Amino acid sequence: MKEIDLNRLPQHIAIIMDGNGRWAARHAMGRILGHKKGAESVRAAVRTCRRIGIRYLTLYAFSMENWLRPENEVSALLNLLSEYLDNEVQEMMEQDIRLVAIGHLDSLGETILDKIRKVSARTARNQGMTVILALSYGGRDEIAAAASLMAGDAVAGKITAEAVTKELFAQYLYTGGLPDPDLLIRTGGECRISNFLLWQMAYTEFYFTEVLWPDFRDRHLLKAIEDYQRRERRFGRTSEQLKT
Repeated sequence: MKEIDLNRLPQHIAIIMDGNGRWAARHAMGRILGHKKGAESVRAAVRTCRRIGIRYLTLYAFSMENWLRPENEVSALLNLLSEYLDNEVQEMMEQDIRLVAIGHLDSLGETILDKIRKVSARTARNQGMTVILALSYGGRDEIAAAASLMAGDAVAGKITAEAVTKELFAQYLYTGGLPDPDLLIRTGGECRISNFLLWQMAYTEFYFTEVLWPDFRDRHLLKAIEDYQRRERRFGRTSEQLKT
């Protein structure tokens, strides 16, 4: 693998962290141990992105559909989230990392919600990097919630139908004020986006890898960035237009 160009990094990377269960099965472990191993990859990804200068990293940590999993697995995932918030806040402060959480956060329960609020508030002024955790998140639910909020403002007379633009609508999303992802990485070999950031990924570059999330480390992340840097991002224009 050649050196990546630090002057052409994606500003925002999003990751679908897939493969914890299959990793556990391959190693004759329970699924919960696979999730614990996956938490190490979260730490590694954050550290690598901070080190090379990625400004935004969004991690699909818990989807709306994850609530359908067995109760003990859901409980374990929430416990891991709670431990992550407890264990990583000091490093976030030392590394100038801001934490943002998006999704239907109320469904996580008051204990975890209170931790999210405290860590988010404590790191709010950090400017070196922003880590966005998508929790109890679904892309269609986000769009529906944004439409509901916009409709409410219209009824209240705060906006008119003529004022509605895609830029205005984007401000009603959970990610309002954040840039869209430049690069999506999905581990685990599946080639779909699983209801993740549906609005935001209109022009995102996709990178799929067979590597299971618990095995994902800096060399895999750098390989994805290298692949991204070989692509030409035209946004509807021609190659010739980009050269002028």
